[in-house]
Amino acid sequence: MARKLSQNTINRFKKRLEAEREQLLSMLEQHQEEREKVRLSEASAERSPDPTSADGGSMAFELEKELTLDENTKHLLNQVEHALVLIKKKKYGNCENCGEPIPVARLEALPYATLRKECAELLDS
Repeated sequence: MARKLSQNTINRFKKRLEAEREQLLSMLEQHQEEREKVRLSEASAERSPDPTSADGGSMAFELEKELTLDENTKHLLNQVEHALVLIKKKKYGNCENCGEPIPVARLEALPYATLRKECAELLDS
């Protein structure tokens, strides 16, 4: 059974989460800047080829891939920010489902985890 986290351990996870948040925000900003550069540098005719052509299909695929990556990054950012709120509320490290402490090994792997493995599996099924 897991134990309640010490303040030193919570502080260590807080630093990791803050660094992760900064990295994710930077990634989102970089993706946005890259899309804006491409949009501004290419002629509209080149940027909007016939969707039935190979170029059009490839561009659509790349755009969809970029948007999916952004959505995944935003989802992860929301989880990180939620974990930081839990730290502020002094609820970090406890399962939001059952209230039991989340094992440190799980938090080492996923510092934004808010559920014990067993509860996460129950909710996923």
